Amino acid sequence: MSDAPSPTPSDLRTPIVAVLGHVDHGKTSLLDKIRGSTVIEGEAGAITQHIGATAVPLDVVSSVAGSLVDPTEFDLPGLLFIDTPGHHAFTTLRARGGALADIAILVVDVNDGFQPQTEEAVAILQDSQTPFVVAANKVDTVPGWNPQPDSPIKPSYDSQSDRVRSHLDERLYDIIGELSDAGFSSDLYWRVQNFRKNIGVIPVSAETGEGVPDLLTVLMGLSQRYMKEEMEVDVTGPGAGTVLEVKEEQGFGTTLDVILYDGTIAEDDTIVVGAKNDPIVTTVRALLKPRELAEIRTEKRFEQVESIAAASGVKIAAPTLDDAMAGAPVRVVGDRDLEAVIEEVTAELAEVAVETAEDGIVVKADTLGSLEALVNSLEEAEIPVMRAEVGDIAPRDVSVATTVEDDTYRAILGFNVEMLGDSADRADQQDVEVFRNDVIYQLIEEYEGHVEAIETAQREAVFENVIRPARFRILKDHVFRQNDPAVVGVEISSGTLKRNVPVGYFTDDNDFTRVGVLKGLQDQGEDVDEARAGEQLAASIDGPTVGRDIDEGDVLWVDLPEKHAKVLEQELREDLPADEREALSQYLETRRKRDPFWGK
Repeated sequence: MSDAPSPTPSDLRTPIVAVLGHVDHGKTSLLDKIRGSTVIEGEAGAITQHIGATAVPLDVVSSVAGSLVDPTEFDLPGLLFIDTPGHHAFTTLRARGGALADIAILVVDVNDGFQPQTEEAVAILQDSQTPFVVAANKVDTVPGWNPQPDSPIKPSYDSQSDRVRSHLDERLYDIIGELSDAGFSSDLYWRVQNFRKNIGVIPVSAETGEGVPDLLTVLMGLSQRYMKEEMEVDVTGPGAGTVLEVKEEQGFGTTLDVILYDGTIAEDDTIVVGAKNDPIVTTVRALLKPRELAEIRTEKRFEQVESIAAASGVKIAAPTLDDAMAGAPVRVVGDRDLEAVIEEVTAELAEVAVETAEDGIVVKADTLGSLEALVNSLEEAEIPVMRAEVGDIAPRDVSVATTVEDDTYRAILGFNVEMLGDSADRADQQDVEVFRNDVIYQLIEEYEGHVEAIETAQREAVFENVIRPARFRILKDHVFRQNDPAVVGVEISSGTLKRNVPVGYFTDDNDFTRVGVLKGLQDQGEDVDEARAGEQLAASIDGPTVGRDIDEGDVLWVDLPEKHAKVLEQELREDLPADEREALSQYLETRRKRDPFWGK
């Protein structure tokens, strides 16, 4: 045991909580429920609204949690929930190279289980090594569920019928199984002994409030037990935070919504902010907080404060913030050397610098964090990126996208961004495909679908123009005309026989002799363009005379040009039907007996 004095509660900041999960699984309603139930439970104003965050103090947590929490066991001041749910906010919010959130709630609908976005969220949590709990939401939708509004989940669960419980258990164990597939050991939270080794799964209902007391209790307990050291901040030190959003605010110009996670920021402080080019050095004109709920109807939505300490959300008004970037660091200079602070901010931005390729797609995202997450996902999908920037899609992005050599890269992927000016019209005119979405995996899927369509069209175009392999036999007693042109009955053994292709045969010493051009095909008197393996029909061949150049029973081949054979073997082989692949292999094999490099 060290003799160092333990920090006073004022030196412990509030843990920052993020909410992630698949769209429609109830992230927003769960946040609303936490805010709503805490407003009802607490005294008016006990819950404070920050910019981009909601602070739930310890006394409110303990009143919601009832017997689950003994407030004397805690010296952390409460919980700060980031209001923008989803991994978008989570990836945006970086702090010194890691995630800004100290802890996360992964919301999973008990009916739907893991969905692609859930998997994406889990991957992000894994990458950033952020501790998390799972809120298994919508327990109230289990058929026969008897709700106990705002109750802790265990008594509510115990009071359900056996049938309802087993129905819910089945769904909860599916979620536990899916977590296991993702590499996490988990169990229902009341069975978890060690939260460092196991993820707690908490059944909840954002609708009825059941399980919300448990969720707050577990978050509080985990933070107190495992993160207390990380919560120790020097309240009097220079503030450090992350830009949540860059916004125009009437009367203040461009402002920054910032989550402050360390130290204090005050009016007139010199701050350094990450920007599109060089970091911005400016002076805080005003610090703004939302007014109390009771006063929000007044004309002014914000009240000014002289200073604010971590952890909190605050709006900063200062000159020259136009180029500031969402997701970028904000640092108060304090008594440090200005150049050193600029270097620190530059270094943090450099962590997100993207390796770019000579040929690739253009990527735009709304924040640094989401740009980083998108580029990482593209890297995993082996899609090269030529340019990656924060900001809306502008006409110059379209110009950049037109410089690529490969048509499949003539595209812009935009995550959570708008189209500026005439960029949409330009993209149309210059055949640049633009994909916009606020879900990373959907954005990548849309682009991959587009590439597949281009490649299929290219293959089809090649197929149209390439001579295809086929082997066929002249049927006995089916000579309808001897020459000019010879008309004979044929049976196709393998491949696809088309009109206007050269045909011939292999001699005994594997030399190929061309006999003429197959001009037409007729099936029961009807002209046809092509015929497949197994079919019998009449073929007219310009060039040979039956009985001299060709004979009944002869096996003929389509005479493949060497160039076509090469394309078929190297690029289109997988697209050929099995019998046509076989015809190609036999043809190449025979050709290569005389010339081993033929068609290679």
